[in-house]
Amino acid sequence: MVNGDERTASEDGKGRLELQTWSDLPLELLELILSNLTFEDNVRASVVCKRWHKVAISVRVMNQSPWLMYMPKSGCLYEFYDPSERKIHSLELPELRGCRVCYSKQGWLLLYRRRNHLVFFFNPFTRETINLPSYELAYEIMAFSCAPTSTNCVVFSIKHVHPTVVAISTCHPGASEWTIVNHRNRLPFVSSIWDKPVFCSGLFYCLSLTGWLGVYDPGRRYWKVLPVPPPRCPENFFVKNWWKGKFMTEHNGDLLVVYTSQNKNPMIYKLYRSELAWKEMESLRGVTIFASFLSSLSGANLPGIMRNSVYFSKFRFFGKRCISYSFDDCRYYPRKQQYDWGEQPPFENIWIEPPRHALSSI
Repeated sequence: MVNGDERTASEDGKGRLELQTWSDLPLELLELILSNLTFEDNVRASVVCKRWHKVAISVRVMNQSPWLMYMPKSGCLYEFYDPSERKIHSLELPELRGCRVCYSKQGWLLLYRRRNHLVFFFNPFTRETINLPSYELAYEIMAFSCAPTSTNCVVFSIKHVHPTVVAISTCHPGASEWTIVNHRNRLPFVSSIWDKPVFCSGLFYCLSLTGWLGVYDPGRRYWKVLPVPPPRCPENFFVKNWWKGKFMTEHNGDLLVVYTSQNKNPMIYKLYRSELAWKEMESLRGVTIFASFLSSLSGANLPGIMRNSVYFSKFRFFGKRCISYSFDDCRYYPRKQQYDWGEQPPFENIWIEPPRHALSSI
């Protein structure tokens, strides 16, 4: 039989044990637990107490921001701008002489050399080159599904032959030729070099000049223009160079579209496939979009100041500041700048994902 004093002592002991269990975990165990949390959960755990905050910060891993690669007007010195550090790095890349960049993904570039119609992949950080069969590129838009070192890599190109007919060309590393097939679509679809395809959940998606969405299944070789009304454009969007102010990317299987017009605030839309509708997003929920004409990227778990923002492939202040828009602050950085996309050539720059230790190769 337990008397009252013993019961009180026992309950106090349990309380002290519980307090010790959660607030005074051994440092090694706390580090192990917090290092296995997602970025968001790590942030939540860091506000528990000062001790947890110190440990959470020490084991928190942030992702590398993409770099903006600038094509030189002459010579072979390429500049890479890191928006997280606001620093420019340079690389001599004579392998790219006379080439046009078409697309970027997972640290690889897809390039075209007009002189001999050569299409090839190039990794500027490892200098690795992977050739594809020759292909005469005119006004087609191009993309690829994943790194060319993967057996699942598919290269995709599309151009409209007629508003109701598109020519789709596909290839893969190791192939001896391109496969070119004309596809008929029920809804009009007019492609443009300003609208880049995006590979998302096994499919290539393309926005037409007027915002209609086409989808191509490379496994089934099936093409269709979806009956999804185009996203609602910003006010005064249909002005000079209006077609240059929209960008598309994907994040974790979601398709996202950015519409922007001069100094108007950007509008972000997410595709809801089950409803066949675009819906405007008021927040990117911590995601960062890196928009450029040739291809756009997205990232998460980036340095705090970069989250919930869109970074554009334009500079101000003598190339030392990348234009961005923060959804947290509802404003552009820097302020009072004009964003006429007609000023910028489409092949001037492109976002590229550097490896974690990219500086060691520069």
